[in-house]
Amino acid sequence: MATQLLIYRNVQPITRDKHGELYLKAGKDFVFAKEVNSVPLMAAEFPAAASDLPIVFTDTDDGVLPVAVLGIERDVNLMVDDDNRWQGEYVPAFFRRYPFVFASSEDGKTFTLCIDEDYEGINSEGRGERLFDADGEQTQYLSRVLSFLQDYQAHFQRTRTFCRRLVELDLLEAVEAQVRLPEGGRRTLTGFKSINRQKLKELSADQLQELMGNDELELMHIHLQSMRNFNRLARLARGGNALDSQAKPDPATDEDTAADQAAPASDASSTDQDSNTLLH
Repeated sequence: MATQLLIYRNVQPITRDKHGELYLKAGKDFVFAKEVNSVPLMAAEFPAAASDLPIVFTDTDDGVLPVAVLGIERDVNLMVDDDNRWQGEYVPAFFRRYPFVFASSEDGKTFTLCIDEDYEGINSEGRGERLFDADGEQTQYLSRVLSFLQDYQAHFQRTRTFCRRLVELDLLEAVEAQVRLPEGGRRTLTGFKSINRQKLKELSADQLQELMGNDELELMHIHLQSMRNFNRLARLARGGNALDSQAKPDPATDEDTAADQAAPASDASSTDQDSNTLLH
């Protein structure tokens, strides 16, 4: 079965036999995300995420997908502070669902609810919420978790449709972003794509009308505007002020699912600059 691992270490299907007597105490920190510099993002999250995160696109085994950029170095998440709290207004749903995740069958038609068994909140001492009741039935808590992940999966499919349209319209191009480093100098960030503004302007009236009708044109403009947030990441890297920190919400109670200007990669020069592949 396929899973989106990234922050997961020991993913196992949730079963009555194995987890019937266990509890889960949801943690409030983001230590699990401290070394993640980009995270998958659903299209429905664009309006909220764009408040403080750059949104770009990257190639994956499943095609092009959007990601939120969290740092300018390989293993550094600038959105997690020294107390492991989130520095920002919006927490991506990919993180909010942790330690739960869906695993899919090879044909992608069947999904199994799983949990990271290395998560420290799993216990048999009665701390937190039970996953199954005394009769072996899933609790309301587990039902809410399942509902959250089902919603996430539905948004994932819609996001893939959006990204396929970007590819079909040939709107994406490889770009680079330059940011100032804390110690001075600049770093060129690579490994991601952005919508080409000129190609977007050259679409036909009928194409633009269709994109406007399904709200995808708005998503494109939100993405382009969010690129300004590379400046915010650079400021955080230099020790600049951040927004108030917040704790990680519990996926069973979460109600939401959902630098310099980037330049085309072919136009950017790396002379006298450090270079770093941003997305992996």
